[in-house]
Amino acid sequence: PAPSPPKLTTTTLTTNTKKKTTMRTSIRNARRLVVKVGSALVTNNGEGLAVEALADWARQIAGLRAEGREVVLVSSGAIAAGMQRLGWTTRPQEMHHLQAAAAVGQMGLAQAYESVFAQNKLHTAQILLTHADLADRTRYLNARSTLVTLLELGVVPIINENDTVVTDEIKFGDNDTLGALVANLIDADALIILTDQQGLYTADPRKDPTATLIGEDRAENTALEAMAGGAGSGISKGGMITKVRAAQRAARSGAHTCIASGREVDALLRVAAGNNIGTLLYATSTPLAARKQWLADHLQLAGSLTLDQGAIDALQSGKSLLPIGVTAVEGDFARGAVVACRGIDGREIARGLINYASNDTRRIARKPSAEIESTLGFFEEPELIHRDNLVRMG
Repeated sequence: PAPSPPKLTTTTLTTNTKKKTTMRTSIRNARRLVVKVGSALVTNNGEGLAVEALADWARQIAGLRAEGREVVLVSSGAIAAGMQRLGWTTRPQEMHHLQAAAAVGQMGLAQAYESVFAQNKLHTAQILLTHADLADRTRYLNARSTLVTLLELGVVPIINENDTVVTDEIKFGDNDTLGALVANLIDADALIILTDQQGLYTADPRKDPTATLIGEDRAENTALEAMAGGAGSGISKGGMITKVRAAQRAARSGAHTCIASGREVDALLRVAAGNNIGTLLYATSTPLAARKQWLADHLQLAGSLTLDQGAIDALQSGKSLLPIGVTAVEGDFARGAVVACRGIDGREIARGLINYASNDTRRIARKPSAEIESTLGFFEEPELIHRDNLVRMG
C-alpha cells in the first residue's frame, strides 16, 4: 500500500506556500470557520456513507481546533444516506419520500460523525435547521446563542437542514445556502465549501476543454453566475451556481468563501492555511462591520429604550447594554426585535437586537443582571443587548 501522507497543519502548509495573495492571507487569519461538505463527498457518490472521508475531515478539523480556531460543520448526506439504506438508486421527487429518506439517513450520519470526532477527542452536537428558524428573530437569537455557546465549550456543531419536516415553503433548497446563512448567523470569517469539483471555472470543464480555474475574485462579481453550471450528479441537489450564490450571500455578512475539492489531500487544512487551492470568492467588508451595517439600515424599529447616562457612556465605549441602565421602555416587541436606544432627550444613541420581550424588559429595567432570573423566573442572557448585536448611531 502507498505510504500515508505526512500529517500537516496550517502552520507547516503556510511555510510551503511561496506566493499568497492578500485575500488568501485573510482566509489564513480567519478564526471562525463554517465548513460545508456535499452529498457526493459524504456518501461517495451515493454508494453509502464514506466513513473514511468523514474521519479525515474530523482529523483536519481537530487540527484547526488545536490552533484555536472555531469550526462549524454543515453536512449534506442525510437523504443520500437514507436512499442507500432503503436501496433507492434515484433521488425521489415526492416530498414525503425525501422526508422518509432523511429520517432514515440522519441516524447513521449523526452516529458516524460522533464516532470519528470522538477518535479525535472532540465532542459534537447535532443541529437541524429550517429556513423558518432563521427567519423568525426569536429563534434566530436562540440558534445563535446555542451555536456560540457550543463553540465556546470546544464542541463542533454539525448542522443539516431538517429534511424530515421541511416543506416547499420553508426549505433552504441546498446546504450551500444553509452554510452561508450559518456564516451570517455566527459572524464567521470564512465559509469553506468542499465539493467534488476543483472550484469555479470560466465555463463547464466537462463540456469546454478550454475552461480555466478561477483562482479568486470578488464574491459580488455578478459575472460569476454565468460561469457556473448545473448540478454535478443525481445525488447532489445544488451545483456550482448554488455555491456562487452562497458566496454572494456570505459576502453580505462579511465572510469570504473558498470552493475547493474535498477529494484532495488535506484540502481543508490547505485552504485554511491560505494555499492557492480552489476558488476564493472574497468579501469586501468584515463580518462585524457588515452585521452592524445591517442593523444601522434596519428601518422597522419595534420599540425603544430610554437609557441613563451610565448606560450611554457604556454603549459609547463599546460595551453591551445591561438592564440596570434602562429607565423606560416603549413599544410592544418580541425577543430578537430591533429596538432603538435613546437618551433622556429622545436622541437615538444606538440600536440593536434585544434579548428580552417588551413586558420582560419592563420588569427587569433598573435591576442588576444577577436579579433577572429571580424576577422573571427564567434567564436568557445577562445583557439586554449584546455588543455584537448593537450599533452606535450618529
